[in-house]
Amino acid sequence: MIHDDFDDYAASLPPMRALVGLDFGEKTIGVALSDSLLSVATPQETIRRKKFGLDSARLLEICTAREVGGLVLGLPRNMDGSEGPRCQSTRAFARNLSRVTDLPIGFWDERLSTVAAERALLEADTSRAKRAELIDHVAASYILQGALDRLRHMREG
Repeated sequence: MIHDDFDDYAASLPPMRALVGLDFGEKTIGVALSDSLLSVATPQETIRRKKFGLDSARLLEICTAREVGGLVLGLPRNMDGSEGPRCQSTRAFARNLSRVTDLPIGFWDERLSTVAAERALLEADTSRAKRAELIDHVAASYILQGALDRLRHMREG
């Protein structure tokens, strides 16, 4: 089920289950995983997009292997908060994904996540070629970590 409201998404999550964060792009899908305590996001892999069936099969493999309780999909809003064509594409991907899994799907504003990931990789003195290879799943971990921090804040508040 897709949740536009993050509070609704949080309420739908089963306890003690990891989350997957996704940075959905035109050519790739960055994947990050959390721990079961929902405290730390770790970059996992980058899926080279082919066809939806193949892409979703790989995502579901990851979800099954790690006993995932939900998906967090980065929503690429414009800097003014409006939604453009990339948001529409991301929402369409979420709709298609919801047809092949019962896992709750939530959205997280991903503005500047790729910039933050790029900066972190530059600070780590990563080569240009290696940055290109890592950027998507590192960006996914920034997206997921933002959602995890919000979930922790909701639990504490």
